[in-house]
Amino acid sequence: MTAPGPEPEDAPGLEPGGSVPPGDVPPDAGQTSGLSHPQPIPSRGPGIVTLVVIGVLVLVVAGFFVLRALDLL
Repeated sequence: MTAPGPEPEDAPGLEPGGSVPPGDVPPDAGQTSGLSHPQPIPSRGPGIVTLVVIGVLVLVVAGFFVLRALDLL
């Protein structure tokens, strides 16, 4: 069984050996990459809440050490 289409020797635009001349481009092909539908944008809420909790913990620990350094605790 042979491949469909013209024989490679008969294809137009090919140089001997099967290469194409400089500046010659293949025909446009269909695109198979890309998204099939828009992706949902994730919520920023959990990230912001996490940063706020970490910030509060850092302030509490820093406050503890400041008060400890001043001998108030």
